[in-house]
Amino acid sequence: MSLSVKNLSKKYGEKTALENLSFEMEKPGVYALLGTNGAGKTTAIRMMLNMLSRDSGEVLWNESPLDTATCNIGYLAEERGLYPKYSLLDQLIYFASLRGVKREEAKKRIHYWARRLEVEEYLYGMQSKISHTPQKKGLFSGRAAAKSAKPKKADQLSKGNQQKIQFMTALLSDPELIILDEPMSGLDPVNTDLFRQIIHEEIEKGKYLIMSSHQMATVEEFCTDIIILNRSKTILQGNLNEIKKSYGRVNLSLKTEQDITTYIEASGATMVSEKEFEYEIKVSGEMQANELLGALIAKQIPIIRFDLREPSLHEIFVTKVGEANESA
Repeated sequence: MSLSVKNLSKKYGEKTALENLSFEMEKPGVYALLGTNGAGKTTAIRMMLNMLSRDSGEVLWNESPLDTATCNIGYLAEERGLYPKYSLLDQLIYFASLRGVKREEAKKRIHYWARRLEVEEYLYGMQSKISHTPQKKGLFSGRAAAKSAKPKKADQLSKGNQQKIQFMTALLSDPELIILDEPMSGLDPVNTDLFRQIIHEEIEKGKYLIMSSHQMATVEEFCTDIIILNRSKTILQGNLNEIKKSYGRVNLSLKTEQDITTYIEASGATMVSEKEFEYEIKVSGEMQANELLGALIAKQIPIIRFDLREPSLHEIFVTKVGEANESA
């Protein structure tokens, strides 16, 4: 299987929303669509899914036009897409039926994902035992009353729990291609970890994933290839590991037990930040970093941490967007 996106473009009058977006996924994995606000990420996703007309371009799945009739697609939209006043369970069964999942099978899958995403009480309600406090000696002794909590509707859920329900909707059909637009939006750290675990599981199953996100550390954890968009145009594209290697190991994280500012200045390296003998330094390469290390060792300065690394995706993103805006 393969996914091919070729020259997607979209204009609204004189405003270009997306210009000639192209990329290939020849094997399972995660492809990241990154960009500043309004760069065209969501526009690209909607055109891929035929939710938005294209001015030009095509999207192919196994060399045929991508269509929900020929490809099992799961889509988690950035915007909330639940009906606010209807039963969550009924909505999930309905959404599953749109993807060809029969009712009884849908119920089984919903039960699994409700447990996995910890939202059973919102779908099915729950029974809790409420012990009565005696007002007089012996009154209500050893007795309890059962209180029933009803299933919730979408507008009764927090933003994070609505995101869980929508994530479940995207996964119910066991899709081949999963498209996640800001999947971690509105989640606390515990539920962010839960989503991360599930995404890893889907990757291990051999799924194709396209992810759009502003959370660079999360994207870096999953993705193999990236596109960075800025003002509708592609400004960087390729395999993330290869991109990072091309920058070299130029970021040095250094922690000591005393002030080493004079040694850093003498080495010719650039100080990025400093806090209580912890330094973030930009070096020209490994030679400059090792010369600084040698100078510290020669002066018998205790070194707690010396970490020379490639730039992070966050740093690459900021650099490339800054360069693109300066040249615009």
